[in-house]
Amino acid sequence: MSEASTTKPRKVAIIGGGISGLAAAYHLGERHPAVQVTLFEASPRLGGVLQTDRRDGYLLERSADNFITNVPWARDLCERLGLGNELIGTSAVDRRVYVVHRGKLRAIPEGFMLLAPQRLWPIITTPVLSLPGKLRMLAEAFVPRRSSDDDESLQAFAVRRLGKEAFEQLVQPLVGGIYTADSSKLSLAATLPRFIEMEQQHGSLIRAALKQRKAEQASEKGSGARYGLFMTPRGGVQALIDALAAKLSAVNIHTGTPVERLERVENRWRIATGAGDPQEFDGLIVSVSAVQAGKLLAAIDHELGATLREIPYAGSAVVLLGYRQSQFARPIEGFGVVVPEVERREVLSISFSSQKYPDRAPPGCVLLRVFFGGAARPDQLTWADARLVDAARRELGDLLGVTGEPELVEVARWPHHMPQYHVGHLDRVATIERRAAEQPHLALCGSAYRGVGIPNCIHSAQQAAEQVCRGW
Repeated sequence: MSEASTTKPRKVAIIGGGISGLAAAYHLGERHPAVQVTLFEASPRLGGVLQTDRRDGYLLERSADNFITNVPWARDLCERLGLGNELIGTSAVDRRVYVVHRGKLRAIPEGFMLLAPQRLWPIITTPVLSLPGKLRMLAEAFVPRRSSDDDESLQAFAVRRLGKEAFEQLVQPLVGGIYTADSSKLSLAATLPRFIEMEQQHGSLIRAALKQRKAEQASEKGSGARYGLFMTPRGGVQALIDALAAKLSAVNIHTGTPVERLERVENRWRIATGAGDPQEFDGLIVSVSAVQAGKLLAAIDHELGATLREIPYAGSAVVLLGYRQSQFARPIEGFGVVVPEVERREVLSISFSSQKYPDRAPPGCVLLRVFFGGAARPDQLTWADARLVDAARRELGDLLGVTGEPELVEVARWPHHMPQYHVGHLDRVATIERRAAEQPHLALCGSAYRGVGIPNCIHSAQQAAEQVCRGW
């Protein structure tokens, strides 16, 4: 009998059944089919925060509703899962976003991309900035590049290069809508490193952006985010979760099964769940939050556990509201609204879901998603559903002229689900990765480390799957 025929198959456990854990399990099945995979998920369902519901003709996304395609990992996975033909892009009509300025909606200057304008005339003519604010922003071309390579907060970088007014009126609400973070603590290197590269390579964000526009012969008009880069499955992000789950028939999946304890026993991982006897595995992928991972791994490596728990988290709440178009004082235009903190309003942002993608609302109706919480307003996570809905309706009435009762109301809450990439985050992650690498066949993945979006989570999972099998 050959040695190969008597060798027991390797067994890998995955803790966490969100997009990262599922993508890791799928990658192992694709690239390492001989490995036996067991997945433990504490909640009764798979997918984590990615949830799509259908109700009364509305398609309701309870958290992320799309992914960006300037990195390949999410789109490639969809293709491999057979979802390629189901992917749709954002509407080609009126790709713009609005900002609240002195209580009124104003279009974000066309071509302004988070921290850099690709066009100057919209900056010169925008009512969002005062004349001194415009002059200060345009003077960015003469601001010297930073000599230090220490990590810098988004706020410090933006104020230094663009001025305080541009930061408060444009940068903070746009970036806040993505990361729901405190801009004075948010690490630029960990979140938007390309702007550091633009400063270092060109000496100016404006010069770099104008050169980039010229090189691309930018044909896409719009403001805020580059909406032409975003896609989603026609049936919502739940389609990605369902497609992954359908491909994992060979995986032993245990939902409603939180892991209570980890141990290292004779170079293997022993997992206790409270459901039956502990099980042993050759490899382990941990794809839960950094806080949960830190609690589980502290008994294995105290420093690793402590460093994981240093990554802070914020939460958010989403109020989904469906209205008839006739309830709006004026037609809905664009993809949404971001709200600067200096406006001191109750909402973080508003997404016009049925404007971004087709078939999100019945004919003649509009679906809106109103966001609360984040690092700026953690108190809002304690509000009752009724209070959140009332606040959302007040803001919609004031900003959009919405009247009457909504025909659909849904509230989704995500407490402590959003990792905060504070200044020093990359050093912290480097320590985590170094300590984890000292444990044989251990890998970590998820949104806590090197990217919060769906593509980054998938890439993190694929890297973890390869790392846990290294040397076998």
